[in-house]
Amino acid sequence: MGNDVRAWAERLYWEYGSDLEARLYRITGNHADAIELTQETLVRMLQIKDMDAIRDPKAYMFTVGRRLAVERVRERRGGTLDISDPVFEAELACDPRLEEQIDAEDSARHLDEGLAELPARCRNAFWLQHAHGMSYEEIARHFGVSKETVKKDLSKAMKHLRLRLEPS
Repeated sequence: MGNDVRAWAERLYWEYGSDLEARLYRITGNHADAIELTQETLVRMLQIKDMDAIRDPKAYMFTVGRRLAVERVRERRGGTLDISDPVFEAELACDPRLEEQIDAEDSARHLDEGLAELPARCRNAFWLQHAHGMSYEEIARHFGVSKETVKKDLSKAMKHLRLRLEPS
């Protein structure tokens, strides 16, 4: 399977690599970054375990590249990204969902940071309820605590996250 993935990724690279590089240049505004990020995208594609699970390989490759480019720009700007920056105008015109995607990624990062600040049981109770759909009773059994303790933990988590995530 390793050779299959390699041939698959290389075919995608040869077929769409120059288009990807051009798009990454529009995002980063830097030729060297665009070349490097195109190569990094190929490396990420080579790491895929099940290439058959990807329904649209070109779209997947461009999404990987776009995320890498957005992260590069964010790093260069000290962790902030101004969507109104002219560098993004062409990219936003091509893909209006990019702004929503960046906002969602920022929100997810803030959520992860906020959850990391919570005590372990509060954090885990939050994930058990929101990611796994467990009830208060199921979470209480899982931790060996009362249902009321779970309610308090979840209330504490929600209060902390609300304060952490509300706009300044």
